[in-house]
Amino acid sequence: MTDQHFEKLRRVSVPAFDRILGKPFKILDDGFIRVIDYLGCDQSIVQAARVSYGKGTKKISQDRELIRYLMRHRHTTPFEMCEIKFHLRVPMDTWRQWIRHRTANVNEYSTRYSEAIASAHRTKPWEWRLQSRNNKQGSEGFIDEEIGKHLTEGEDELHRTATRIYEERLKVGVAREQARKDLPLSTYTEAYWKIDLHNLLHFLELRMDATAQIEIRTYANIMGYEIVRKWCPLTWEAFEDYVLKGMRLSTHEQAIISAIANDKKKEAKQLALSHSYLMEKDGALKATLEGRELEEKLEKMSLPIPW
Repeated sequence: MTDQHFEKLRRVSVPAFDRILGKPFKILDDGFIRVIDYLGCDQSIVQAARVSYGKGTKKISQDRELIRYLMRHRHTTPFEMCEIKFHLRVPMDTWRQWIRHRTANVNEYSTRYSEAIASAHRTKPWEWRLQSRNNKQGSEGFIDEEIGKHLTEGEDELHRTATRIYEERLKVGVAREQARKDLPLSTYTEAYWKIDLHNLLHFLELRMDATAQIEIRTYANIMGYEIVRKWCPLTWEAFEDYVLKGMRLSTHEQAIISAIANDKKKEAKQLALSHSYLMEKDGALKATLEGRELEEKLEKMSLPIPW
């Protein structure tokens, strides 16, 4: 086989995306995220799916149709052909959630080698959130701003004290690896984070969700709407349609929804009870966690909740 059998390859680029390379998107009070480099684009996904060289199809509509098919049927491998590398600054408590996604290559700022970043995430008086009554790991609503002022003052005092003690330790020669141990989780860290598009979309599906913690959701929204949408617009359109704004229905949910749609409310209620979407408590029906999630789906479809 000679070289003439192979079409000349060029590194793919997305002009609209190239314009934001290296541009920091400011997040929270002192955080940021920026793109350092990327590999591939929508056309790379199409090429991989067809195991071809060059540009593949000539029409955008054909690429769009194929990408939507891949997304719809969860054929994920072609999306792994695209990679992106971020530089980010994020509070350590948020970073703990972030680093749980073990599908990326990471290199983090070292406070053993260098002094800690002299910045901590500060909570404004109106930003203190209440614990959710239904979600043990979530929040809902906000604390009264007057109380919030007192909490923010306490936070500021804590930050000043922690910084002073840390700096005192360094000044007398304490090793950086030990001097850092009492720094608050609000301290910012920085990292390079490289990930393929398939795993990035999974990260965004979880962290853009309304139940995700607000701080990491803020980063995820920037990554999705300001970065991925410009990098791979056809993929983003399919992801937004089928995943972000789409809806998954179990077989039980389909049966309940079918009963509701056919005006069989009694049957729908019985199905909900038999499949543990509802439970009887103190003589009344109460939705379980799965039941509340079904209620949210019914509301999105403008269907009545028959219990």
